[in-house]
Amino acid sequence: MFVFISSCSHAEKKKNVSVVSISHSTLERVEPPNWFVGLRNTSLQLLVKDDNIGTSKPSISYVGVSIDKVNKAKSNNYLFIDLKIDKSTKSGKFDIIFTFKDGTKKTHTYELKSREKLAEDYIGFNSTDAIYLITPDRFSNAIESNDVNTKLKDTSLDRSDGYKRHGGDLQGIINHVDYISDLGFTAIWPTPVLINDMPKGSYHGYAMTDFYKVDPRFGNLSDYKKLADKLSEKGMKLIMDQVANHCGLEHWWMKDLPFSDWVNNQKNYEENIQNWNWKTNINSNHRRTTNQDTYASEIDRKGNNEGWFVAGMPDLNQRNPFMAKYIIQNSIWWIETLGLGGIRQDTYPYSDKEFMANWAGAIMKEYPNFSIVGEEWSYNPLLVGYWQQGANNKDGYASNLKSTMDFPMQKSIIDGINEEESWEKGLVKLYEGLANDFHYATPKDIMIFLDNHDKSRLYTEVKEDATKAKMALSYILMLPRIPQVYYGTEILMNDTAKPGDHGLIRTDFPGGFKGDKINAFTGLGLTDDQKSMQNFVSKVLNYRKNSEAIQDGKTIHFAPFKGTYFLFRIKGNETVVHILNKNEQPITIDLNRFTEVGLEGKTLKNVISGESFVWANEIKLTQKGSIILTTK
Repeated sequence: MFVFISSCSHAEKKKNVSVVSISHSTLERVEPPNWFVGLRNTSLQLLVKDDNIGTSKPSISYVGVSIDKVNKAKSNNYLFIDLKIDKSTKSGKFDIIFTFKDGTKKTHTYELKSREKLAEDYIGFNSTDAIYLITPDRFSNAIESNDVNTKLKDTSLDRSDGYKRHGGDLQGIINHVDYISDLGFTAIWPTPVLINDMPKGSYHGYAMTDFYKVDPRFGNLSDYKKLADKLSEKGMKLIMDQVANHCGLEHWWMKDLPFSDWVNNQKNYEENIQNWNWKTNINSNHRRTTNQDTYASEIDRKGNNEGWFVAGMPDLNQRNPFMAKYIIQNSIWWIETLGLGGIRQDTYPYSDKEFMANWAGAIMKEYPNFSIVGEEWSYNPLLVGYWQQGANNKDGYASNLKSTMDFPMQKSIIDGINEEESWEKGLVKLYEGLANDFHYATPKDIMIFLDNHDKSRLYTEVKEDATKAKMALSYILMLPRIPQVYYGTEILMNDTAKPGDHGLIRTDFPGGFKGDKINAFTGLGLTDDQKSMQNFVSKVLNYRKNSEAIQDGKTIHFAPFKGTYFLFRIKGNETVVHILNKNEQPITIDLNRFTEVGLEGKTLKNVISGESFVWANEIKLTQKGSIILTTK
């Protein structure tokens, strides 16, 4: 709609002064969609997208806000506006006026919001927490009316197909926060819920087509905020799964890229765009060791950092300063908007590592008590340790990243628990895996897990042996780590029919969907083993929630002996003893070996059974499994 300024006098009109037309139509995009006053970093870069907006001149009249620089892009449909926001600037709305050469104007009303809490009050996840990982599409479907959206490319809905949408949503998670809290978890990490307007596989969330929009099949921004608020009310934290490395091929900017280097291998893409498909050459080798390898060739480094993850996920070029700024601001916007308790960053070593250090550094500078965990899918502790802040790296690299994911220890635990060749051999794998902690800057800040949305489920990995599952899970919950547990692990969900199949790994949670005959939320239809596991998880986690020894205590472990492995966590007057026993027959262990721990004559309680035990000369272990004892 066009309106005319009516303040011109009749006399001015007689002088042939032109009447300026102003469009009040909304611009196609201005991102971030709003910002916040009171941030430490007083700069803001707006991405503006609209037809020929690059030929306009923007102006702002608002106290405390000034335009520092206007940056044109290769495409005339973009402007990048650098703003300065004084620390004294008040929250409020103001117009950005875009004046074109022909005198026409367009306006956009922008808002600076007040912050809901101080930067120091954004407390990230840490070793006091236990994290529940959820694939939202497969957890609980509370609102069936949003299952299919005909305006989006993927309209599939088929619960019998592991690679199509099943209908889970944000409200489904909200409805079951109490269940998760009662189990003893203190944080929730949902896999991405931002829109994936992709023609297939849209359920998993990692091919985002808009970094500021919630997928309507999951709900909307209000629902996302409701989840964050519900968790906050329970004293729990929301961790957001973010992706800085890539987007979905159907992302809105792929139809009109602002610069010639907005994505990696862009020339290849643009030259083949008409024939681009899921098998197109994407110039990728993903040799992640090139980030650390002093002998790595340049072509191998580029193959890892610049190659596309897959042909359907364009690789973002973080060396472009506007892209870099866009990603950093997007993360900060979500932290402020949702009051996040952490970020999990996908495919961490695939991105430009200098950018990742700057990204993490910008966030941690703004929120000094925040937490970020990066995914480094490697079983080599040298590689995992490289990414953690404080690592003594030979190349001097400082990541600013508080936490990494402990794939090496995960493998050691699974392999060790499954080992049957001898009493000690398997348990030694656990013992020596933990002994690698000397390499990590801060072991207790590392995230340990046994299964997740990409890896085969724990129950499948341990050959559907419930005792082994309890042994493995209790061990990670006792370690100097931040534990993460995948939804359904507490009821022995499995992918045994086809181990490693993503559709099965991400199976629907029973009871989360209309018509389910089994309901794990209420216990209806669960087997005895499933109920036992659920009860076991609840007892251990709820004890851990209040145990300073487990959360922040000294760790002592003793080399495996006679098919047993003893680990101790100690702080103040609290000592927690974790015993793994692989013996099928009863065995008696001499406790004099553990004299240095100082438990002689003390009464300890079994966390699971509640039975008391006086620490004296020996302990008789009557069955295979795990035991957790505490002096508390």
